[in-house]
Amino acid sequence: MDELRQRLDELEIRYTHQGRMLEELNLVVAESARRVDRLERELTRYREMLGTLAPGLTESPDE
Repeated sequence: MDELRQRLDELEIRYTHQGRMLEELNLVVAESARRVDRLERELTRYREMLGTLAPGLTESPDE
Protein backbone atom coordinates (compact mmCIF):
# COMPACT_ATOMS: atom_id res chain seq x y z
CA MET A 1 0.00 0.00 0.00
CA ASP A 2 2.87 2.40 0.77
CA GLU A 3 4.37 1.74 -2.67
CA LEU A 4 1.05 2.58 -4.34
CA ARG A 5 0.78 5.80 -2.33
CA GLN A 6 4.35 6.73 -3.25
CA ARG A 7 3.66 6.15 -6.95
CA LEU A 8 0.48 8.21 -6.74
CA ASP A 9 2.39 11.06 -5.06
CA GLU A 10 5.01 10.97 -7.80
CA LEU A 11 2.33 11.11 -10.48
CA GLU A 12 0.66 14.07 -8.78
CA ILE A 13 3.98 15.89 -8.58
CA ARG A 14 4.69 15.22 -12.26
CA TYR A 15 1.18 16.31 -13.24
CA THR A 16 1.53 19.56 -11.31
CA HIS A 17 4.97 20.22 -12.80
CA GLN A 18 3.72 19.55 -16.34
CA GLY A 19 0.76 21.86 -15.78
CA ARG A 20 3.09 24.66 -14.71
CA MET A 21 5.36 24.05 -17.67
CA LEU A 22 2.39 24.18 -20.06
CA GLU A 23 1.27 27.50 -18.57
CA GLU A 24 4.77 28.93 -18.98
CA LEU A 25 5.04 27.62 -22.53
CA ASN A 26 1.66 29.12 -23.36
CA LEU A 27 2.86 32.52 -22.12
CA VAL A 28 6.00 32.25 -24.26
CA VAL A 29 4.02 31.24 -27.35
CA ALA A 30 1.49 34.05 -26.83
CA GLU A 31 4.26 36.64 -26.40
CA SER A 32 6.03 35.32 -29.50
CA ALA A 33 2.82 35.61 -31.52
CA ARG A 34 2.39 39.22 -30.35
CA ARG A 35 5.97 40.01 -31.37
CA VAL A 36 5.53 38.41 -34.79
CA ASP A 37 2.33 40.41 -35.34
CA ARG A 38 4.07 43.63 -34.33
CA LEU A 39 7.04 42.91 -36.59
CA GLU A 40 4.75 42.10 -39.53
CA ARG A 41 2.95 45.44 -39.08
CA GLU A 42 6.28 47.23 -38.84
CA LEU A 43 7.57 45.52 -41.98
CA THR A 44 4.41 46.51 -43.85
CA ARG A 45 4.91 50.15 -42.79
CA TYR A 46 8.55 50.09 -43.92
CA ARG A 47 7.59 48.61 -47.28
CA GLU A 48 4.94 51.29 -47.73
CA MET A 49 7.44 54.03 -46.82
CA LEU A 50 10.00 52.59 -49.21
CA GLY A 51 7.39 52.44 -51.95
CA THR A 52 6.60 56.10 -51.42
CA LEU A 53 10.22 57.20 -51.29
CA ALA A 54 11.42 55.10 -54.23
CA PRO A 55 8.48 53.91 -56.32
CA GLY A 56 10.75 52.85 -59.17
CA LEU A 57 12.52 50.19 -57.13
CA THR A 58 11.48 46.62 -57.81
CA GLU A 59 11.26 43.88 -55.27
CA SER A 60 14.07 41.40 -55.07
CA PRO A 61 13.40 37.98 -56.65
CA ASP A 62 13.14 36.26 -53.26
CA GLU A 63 10.23 38.43 -52.06
